[in-house]
Amino acid sequence: MRTYRIRTALVILTALALVLPVALLTEAQTKGTIKIATQSPLSGGQAALGEGLKLGTQLAIEQKKGPIEKLGFKVELVPYDDQAKPDVGVANAANVIADKDILVVVGHLNSGVAIPSSEKYKEVMLAMISPANTNPVVTDRNYLNVSRVCGRDDVQGVVGAEFAKTTLKAKKAYVIHDKTTYGQGVAEFFRDHAKKIGIEVVGFEGTEEKSNFDPIITPIKAKNPDLIYFGGIYDQAAPFFKQTREKGVKATFLGPDGMDSSDLAKIGGSAVKGMYYTSVAGPVTVYPKAKKFAGDYKAKFKKDPEPFAAQAYDSASIGLAAVEQAIKAAGGKMPNREQVSVAVRKSKYEGLTGKIEFDEKGDPKKALYFVLQVVSDDPAKWGDNKEVKRLEIAAPPLKK
Repeated sequence: MRTYRIRTALVILTALALVLPVALLTEAQTKGTIKIATQSPLSGGQAALGEGLKLGTQLAIEQKKGPIEKLGFKVELVPYDDQAKPDVGVANAANVIADKDILVVVGHLNSGVAIPSSEKYKEVMLAMISPANTNPVVTDRNYLNVSRVCGRDDVQGVVGAEFAKTTLKAKKAYVIHDKTTYGQGVAEFFRDHAKKIGIEVVGFEGTEEKSNFDPIITPIKAKNPDLIYFGGIYDQAAPFFKQTREKGVKATFLGPDGMDSSDLAKIGGSAVKGMYYTSVAGPVTVYPKAKKFAGDYKAKFKKDPEPFAAQAYDSASIGLAAVEQAIKAAGGKMPNREQVSVAVRKSKYEGLTGKIEFDEKGDPKKALYFVLQVVSDDPAKWGDNKEVKRLEIAAPPLKK
């Protein structure tokens, strides 16, 4: 009996010796969970770009979370659907800031959603890194916690107007916008510079119409412009362009990066083939370093990355690197949100889309601007769109 008890004890001790190190290791490696949130439209007409933003972030987290895990923290993605609506984005932002494990937000897609939502983030100094928001107000408020990896509409609108004048030789332009912060803003920048360089702007009009554009097309046809500029998003622009062509208008179409989605071709068909758009992103194929990213993205998600997915990957990567630095600065403990925001602003990151370093207000010190042409009405060939022009332009200085 005594020998049996000794053997039993030895078995138990051996089992504990095997289990305890694993248990202790697991406990030691779980100091807490750090969450990275996204905010973008995951439903509705702009879901194609919004999902690309989320998936680009997801891929970055999966590939770049290792250093943070080695410091003892789990890393999770928390996606929010802002539906491209300001009120939904703000409501989501209230939930985001209530979750103290969220240390970075990657988003938004729409400037009109990002601006009011970021007012909520500022209350707790939660870092927002935007892959896509181009309205100047996003960074001109000079909030320490708000940064973006893309360019600005006060530059993009000028790039579009210069292209219209010098390359397209436009003499008369009709400008439409969607009445959003983004769409109206970039349309105004285009209009103002177009006038300055000698293009006659024969119309400037905002509309929230999504299906029947006859009341707008009729006066456009009467003015007979050789260029139509649409400031807005592809889900509204595509049916407008389609109906405009069906009504016999032959003007060249031009727009900003809100056109930059394969859904433009899916909805607009042959009407959008050959049109031009400016972009602060462009297809992932324009970035030499993004080739592996595009392959990894397609292998995992079974589709090609949409524009801004690579920018989302870079935004998330910057956020993860900042969290890592903030943990180390905090002596291995969970950092606070302001520490992460400070680390983001100090970033010098070699990303898929180029070298990213922020100026004092959170703009990239230099940003790329593209002019592209739609080469096919096949959505599957959106990535083949032709790069017509590429410019690297410094961010405007902070307005004192």
